[in-house]
Amino acid sequence: MKDSIVVAMGGNSLIESGMPPTVENQFDVTTRAIIPIADLLERGNKLVLTHGNGPQVGFMQLRSELSKEYVHEVPLDSLVADSQGSIGYMIQRCLREELERRNLAPRVLTVVTEVAVDPDDPAFQNPTKPIGSFYDHQQAKELESSRGWTMVEDSNRGYRRVVPSPLPIQIVQMDMVADMLKAGICTITCGGGGIPIMEDSDGRIHGLEAVIDKDRASAVLGVGLGCRRMIVTTGVDAIYTDYLSDERKPLRETTVSQLQALAAQGQFPPGSMGPKVEASIYFLQNGGEEVIICHPDHVMAAMEGKTGTRITMG
Repeated sequence: MKDSIVVAMGGNSLIESGMPPTVENQFDVTTRAIIPIADLLERGNKLVLTHGNGPQVGFMQLRSELSKEYVHEVPLDSLVADSQGSIGYMIQRCLREELERRNLAPRVLTVVTEVAVDPDDPAFQNPTKPIGSFYDHQQAKELESSRGWTMVEDSNRGYRRVVPSPLPIQIVQMDMVADMLKAGICTITCGGGGIPIMEDSDGRIHGLEAVIDKDRASAVLGVGLGCRRMIVTTGVDAIYTDYLSDERKPLRETTVSQLQALAAQGQFPPGSMGPKVEASIYFLQNGGEEVIICHPDHVMAAMEGKTGTRITMG
């Protein structure tokens, strides 16, 4: 399906900084975020959408933690499933409404997606995936002490909780997603990177306490579907070198080899741009032809080479 595009929407792109992250506000932000998705569909592109869930699953886990004296706690794999349903519903509803406004057939469907991981993945011993809200240094220390959370500084924006982020091995519902894509259905899948699962020797399936990186899962999805292009939206308008310095520069056109060299220099932090770069390299080394990384508001301009970062092999 070389004419298909994987669009990986960042979880933070569905929450606007400075606005309370209420459900109503998230719907308002999503209504704007899906405009370029509708533009792509209107131009005849076949799309499969993925989305992040870092902020949202963090809220859910905090809610579960705070209410544990009154109701049962919810494990992280179930919280990821919850976020797939709630965020998928939000994107699905807003996109259907926009397509109907344009007199286009609103063929959109959300799939609760499981992704197999290796329970012995080293990531379980080294949590790196940020989830939830940002906290100041003192709040982070208190959360480490009172809840046993692992907290790290995230791209100079504050402290966030980090959890294990194992590599995706297999997207369980891949064949069904492929069938829907062939049928012209815009499918929302692999939300939050997918629900991390493993199967034991007796054939029993178990959910795991982890969050799979959404961009790496999107790359695996795109490779499995045979997509030519992947678009990754994020909170910045491009990949930058020396991002935290006064000398930061955007990379408008780059290649796999150039990114690998920059990554070796430590340019891309593991909790920020690093996973997006790694996912892009994986996608291109396994059959993809182009990756675009850009701000969600600038997808169409990035497709035309006016902004964002365009990555190819080389």
